[in-house]
Amino acid sequence: MEFDDRFGISADDVHQWKNRITAEPYRSYLYSYPHKTAYRELDPPLSLKELWQSEPAASYFLYMHIPFCGARCGFCNLFTLPDKRDDAHVRYVDALERQAREWAGLITGKPYARFAIGGGTPTLLSAELLRRLFGIAYDVMGVDGESVSVSVEASPETITAEKLDVLKSARVDRISMGIQSFVAGEAAAIYRPQSPEVVREALDLLKSYAFPILNLDLIYGLPGQSVESWLYSLVEALKYEPEEIFLYPLYTRDHTIVKPERIGSEPDLRMACYSAAREVLSERGYAQSSMRRFAKASASGSGKKLLDYSCQEEGMVGLGCGARSYTREVHYASRYGVSRKATESIIADYVAADRYDLANYGIVLGLEEQKRRFILKALLHSEGLRLADYASRFGTQPWEDIPELSMLPLSGLATVEDGVLRLTAEGLAYSDSIGDWLISDEIRERMERFVVL
Repeated sequence: MEFDDRFGISADDVHQWKNRITAEPYRSYLYSYPHKTAYRELDPPLSLKELWQSEPAASYFLYMHIPFCGARCGFCNLFTLPDKRDDAHVRYVDALERQAREWAGLITGKPYARFAIGGGTPTLLSAELLRRLFGIAYDVMGVDGESVSVSVEASPETITAEKLDVLKSARVDRISMGIQSFVAGEAAAIYRPQSPEVVREALDLLKSYAFPILNLDLIYGLPGQSVESWLYSLVEALKYEPEEIFLYPLYTRDHTIVKPERIGSEPDLRMACYSAAREVLSERGYAQSSMRRFAKASASGSGKKLLDYSCQEEGMVGLGCGARSYTREVHYASRYGVSRKATESIIADYVAADRYDLANYGIVLGLEEQKRRFILKALLHSEGLRLADYASRFGTQPWEDIPELSMLPLSGLATVEDGVLRLTAEGLAYSDSIGDWLISDEIRERMERFVVL
């Protein structure tokens, strides 16, 4: 076994540490590292041409961000703007195309392995604008739809046959739709403008198109929700036999519509909901790949000859206002805001820009943060952290760089077997608190100093 207790940690230290991790399972959702609240103005701005010329990733991920939604959900703190105006959408796509034409000459020499359109709600756009987005990806950026996994996010009230025709002809192989709940009262409690009938109609239409992968999102811990009503929504979703299903715990923050105090008096059922859903999905043949993602074995069956792409998400090319781009050493994006005023201002600046060839807002990752990111991205997935991969990249072992990692196997939240540090089933349940614990002091300080506009 590659791990031992040479760090001299006492059993009492391990016990106290585990109690702290398990006492607060839902500290923060670390879907990327570092979080965008750690970004700052880059002075001087960085040349994108020089930045991408030195990027070692073998293939890239193209991501297009559409920041518009029909309405802001009560739990949302993402970069989105409730705006249904077609003229605003047209101006935005015009700007995205200008950005793409400039970037196409700067980010060259590597094939794209994945392409996704997210938001916001991409399917809020008209069918014609959706068609334009695929033209930008395929004709301008050089994405090959025959060898690329193509994913699009959607919401029930925006699904139409005309839009699905566009997605089908564009060789989309994955549709991801946020449902959140099949209980009307629970959806209303988070200000989500949908009815169960509209959800079912959208799902029936989606299923008739037979996209290779259908992913459905649900949220547990909603105001007024019980374990029984949560499982009702889960079972309703499973009736549509999605290849993937993502289960998200509800997070509330000071700058979301649903405030923490709104549900503070209710018992926290999130862990009970998670455990119950995990059992149901296991019985239905879904394999768990992270705290949130459960998938059938057929979830990878798009029929395309897909290119390899690093799970570390280096080489991510983010087009659009709010999209992040990742190279190995630099992450960059537009400014970050949550309020309507801030989001409108940032989008207006993006649409009015006359050049897009500089990274002027983001973070430069030193070697220590690159190591921590590598560990986090691998560890919070069921495949785990391969020690040989880490050593190959950095020339050290993770225990040497972050000695506190030893707490994971000592506490039983992880194992070290066959050269892989992997979270146990119990460890996966506490992914959010483990991820939060692994944030470096420097990044945490930057995040805490950030003022959300």
